[in-house]
Formats: sequence, C-alpha cells, structure tokens
Amino acid sequence: MLEEEIRLALLDEMPIESREFRDEVITGSMAHKVEFVSVRFERCRFVDCDFTGAGFYQTQLEKCDFSNCSFSGSYWKNCRITECKGNGSRFDKAVFKNMVLSESQLDLANFGGSLFEGSKAEMCSFREAFFSEVRLKKTKFEKSDFTKVDFFRTSLRGMDFTDSVIESIMVSDTYREVAGMKINMFQAAEIAKLLGVTIV
Repeated sequence: MLEEEIRLALLDEMPIESREFRDEVITGSMAHKVEFVSVRFERCRFVDCDFTGAGFYQTQLEKCDFSNCSFSGSYWKNCRITECKGNGSRFDKAVFKNMVLSESQLDLANFGGSLFEGSKAEMCSFREAFFSEVRLKKTKFEKSDFTKVDFFRTSLRGMDFTDSVIESIMVSDTYREVAGMKINMFQAAEIAKLLGVTIV
C-alpha cells in the first residue's frame, strides 16, 4: 500500500496526507521530493530507500527501521521519530525544525551540513555519527550517546552534554568547536585529553 502511495504521489506531484501505515516493508523505493503531511508510520521497514529532498510535516515514525536509507536534503517540521533504528542513514544537508528524536539508534548516520532548530534528541545513540558543519539553534541533547562523533566545524557553544556521553569526540585542530559547551567534571577530563592536557 505504501509503495503504491509513493508511486502515485510521484506521478501526480501531490503529497501523501493524513494516512497511517503499519507493518509495511518497502525495498528500493525512490521517493525523491515526496511530501508527507500528518502521516504516521508504525513498525515499518525501509530497505535501500531514497527520500532525497522529501518533506515531512507533522509526521511520526514509531518503531521503524530506515537503516542505510537516504534522507539527504530532506525537510522535517513538527515531526517525531521514536524507538526507531536508522544506523548508517544519510541526513546530510537536512533541515529539522521543532523535531523530536527519542529513544532511537542512529549510529554512523551522516548529518553533515544539516540544521537543527528548536529540536531535541533524547535517549538516542549517535555513536560514530557525522555531525560536521551542523548548525544547532535552540536545540537540546539529553541522555544521548555521542561516542566518537565527528563534530568538525560544528559550534557546540551553549550545548548541554552533562547527562550525555561524549567519549572520543572528534573536532578540528583548533578545538574551537568545544568552546562554551556545557559538561560535567568527569567529562572535563575527557575534553582535557582531547586538548592534549594531562591531569595528575
């Protein structure tokens, strides 16, 4: 059903609106620039799907798997992703406005060049993900895992990581990314190690 809806949306250049999709599996779908408005996906699995330039508005993904799918240049507004798996997915140059990411696994995902505005990620795993050249505006990270995340040229000023994991994060040689970030005293030792400082 979902695959057919996407095909018709591409054909008619119309959004998919006010629909619910449950327990669907779609493979190799090309959903370039398709718009989803007030759509709910539950326990859906997307395999090798391409949502490049797609738009998501008031849309929810719950317990879905979109690992290794592409959402490059996609636009998200007033959306929620909950208990999903998106390891290796691509969100480069995406825009997230008033977005909530909750209890989801996004290890090795690529968010390079994206914008987060008025958004929040809580209890998520971003291990070894790419957050290079990301703009963070009025965004919060809570109880999330950023182990070995690449924050190259992403300003973390004002970002509160005190209840998150920031072990072995990667930044530029100038370390300007970490200036002004909020951390706890245990994380301070980790950042000191990053800066080449030895605490005795």
